[in-house]
Amino acid sequence: MTLEVGLLLLESVLLIVTVTLLIFNIHEGKQRDKLIREVGRATRVLSRQEYFLSLMDSMLDAEKEIIGCITGRSPSGDDIKMTRHITDAIENMTQKGVRIKYLLPKFPDRLQIGVQYTKAGAEVLFSSCLMVHNIRYSIVDERIVVLGIPESTGEKEATKKGYKIPSEGLAMILKGSFNSCEKQTSLKDYLQEVIEHTGATPDHLAREFHLDEEDLKKLLR
Repeated sequence: MTLEVGLLLLESVLLIVTVTLLIFNIHEGKQRDKLIREVGRATRVLSRQEYFLSLMDSMLDAEKEIIGCITGRSPSGDDIKMTRHITDAIENMTQKGVRIKYLLPKFPDRLQIGVQYTKAGAEVLFSSCLMVHNIRYSIVDERIVVLGIPESTGEKEATKKGYKIPSEGLAMILKGSFNSCEKQTSLKDYLQEVIEHTGATPDHLAREFHLDEEDLKKLLR
């Protein structure tokens, strides 16, 4: 075997080893990225659960009043069950004499939550003011604030996690912003506004947003 042939064979072996290591590194990188995504997903779910649990605990501790500025997005997946729990809590607390009022952004797809919360006993208002698109919170008895933090900027982004803040000062500031939010519209008036602008009937709205047509007709009377 000549020296040239030996060097050629050595280069071939090194090339094979290099390609093999490269393949293993690519595979390892994909597995690592997958693990990071899974951990991140699990963290987000846990954070959302903590947020809703904090919200539920605060609602059940209310004695006089609950005010909320919320996204009102139509629930899906596990959020359907949590929304049902919140609706039950609204019904229980309003029966005990607690006043509950929510402010939602003016999007037709928010009618589903608006109708559900109204049926449970809450007063639901809609607005297009800047605040209702950029912040989400609940105020309990003017002393406790539960702040919701979205995944990223945008009024349609899901709440990622929340903070429970016992602060009368912050509660009063947010309540003042709530009351000063312009062009607040009742659920009934907003329903009529949607019907006038879109030409949709109560039947169309019920099918589009998974609502009971009879509930819509009662609200429009």
